[in-house]
Amino acid sequence: MAELGPDPNQLYPIAQHPRVCFIKNFIKSPNIIVGDYSYYDDPIDPENFEKNVLYNYGSEKLIIGKFCAIATNVKFIMSGANHKLDGISTYPFPIFGDGWEAAMNLVMELPSKGDTIIGNDVWIGYESVIMPGIKIGDGAIIAAKSVVVKDVPAYTIVGGNPASKIKQRFSDVEIAQLLDIQWWNWEIDKISRNINLIMQSDIQALSNAE
Repeated sequence: MAELGPDPNQLYPIAQHPRVCFIKNFIKSPNIIVGDYSYYDDPIDPENFEKNVLYNYGSEKLIIGKFCAIATNVKFIMSGANHKLDGISTYPFPIFGDGWEAAMNLVMELPSKGDTIIGNDVWIGYESVIMPGIKIGDGAIIAAKSVVVKDVPAYTIVGGNPASKIKQRFSDVEIAQLLDIQWWNWEIDKISRNINLIMQSDIQALSNAE
């Protein structure tokens, strides 16, 4: 029997809507890693997702899990945007050279915020901004135009500037069950057989899926 579901290696999985692309197929930077089926929606140039990963100069990675939905103009700020905060001035004099490069060691001493990690099945709303080193848990939702400055727990909805918790999508016990099930790591044929369960709220039924 043929495998169900779209090919994750398709560029534009919805033929009538080329504004939607599977992100991983357009990534060139070694610092950006994206899982299968995660998509970016942009009416102008969805294939240029990398333009939204700003200041990607260092070794820190942007890691996006599977089955994520990323809306138009979401921005990821990487650690390359950092400026020195413990001096009198935050201005990066050395990068302009002409003698100022003698203080380059002070620029190079900037602390890393670490990798930015977006879990699986995360929905990031229109024009949200994710700051460096943020960790967003599986199943989380980021409301439109949010600025995320601290980690977001799994299955939690946040919004605002700075983003704060709006509500938890499920109880602690249910979240623990969902994180144990990890449906996004199932084989695609099992996912295809159980889409109705995945899209509903019967966690016990999902845990018994075959």
